[in-house]
Amino acid sequence: MTPTAAVVGQLARDLVLTVDQLPEPGSSGVAGSRHEQLGGKGANQAVALAQLGVRPSLIAVAGDDMIGDVLLAQARRDGIDVRSVIRRPGALTGLIVEILEPGGRYRYVEHLPPPVLLGEDDVLRARQVIEGTDAVLVQLQQPEAATLAAARIGHEAGKLVVLDGEIKDKSLLVYADVVRADEAEAAGLDEDVLDHGPKLLALARKDGNLFVWRGGRVTIPLDDAEVVDTTGGGDAFVAALTAALLAGASYEEAAQRATAASAATVTHVSGRPELRDV
Repeated sequence: MTPTAAVVGQLARDLVLTVDQLPEPGSSGVAGSRHEQLGGKGANQAVALAQLGVRPSLIAVAGDDMIGDVLLAQARRDGIDVRSVIRRPGALTGLIVEILEPGGRYRYVEHLPPPVLLGEDDVLRARQVIEGTDAVLVQLQQPEAATLAAARIGHEAGKLVVLDGEIKDKSLLVYADVVRADEAEAAGLDEDVLDHGPKLLALARKDGNLFVWRGGRVTIPLDDAEVVDTTGGGDAFVAALTAALLAGASYEEAAQRATAASAATVTHVSGRPELRDV
């Protein structure tokens, strides 16, 4: 049976412009390439899950504009169930603009106002979707009331709960099976997290990805592939880690798969994953 997952997070229009160098203030510059697509952390993870053989449902917010129509049509083509995406009346769908320089140096300009963020009521309306899947991926960049509701529903239904991002509210930990954070988000996180509920801690570090569980730990070194754009690397990581755990992989094997998926994603422009061959 095909495993399923609910992804609770952001949907947005991604616009990536590559430049040789940024123009000076008061001047203009030429973009080398332009990538415009379905994006946002939630959508990126859902796309990656679909490519890895997991059937994803996306719980996110889009505006009631034409861009929302286009992005949801793309999500359907990607194999994502978007019936739990809220169309917020009068809101513009979220926009993330990335300016990418050589060497992977990036700048983001985002328009993600409160109307296109999830509220607790939005998550509660999706309760049956969360309870009916095998895993719930919760992006902690969304408002705390919404993330807490999603994690609690998933935990109480006995699902695999994966938290992605900075833990600002420690009460979340009791509902989590997996906690993943990048270097910036991991401040204050250590192995004591495992005493509060999670079974697996995954941390991005300069020397590689550290995975810790009761009775074991492993650091998976980063490969020497050229990094073009780190956008989406963490999203591919979380999706691959979840897919591997749902398939019954050991923590060490899941760690290897997650690191490989992230490495494959950062070698091309934009955060859209391409994981069918990973």
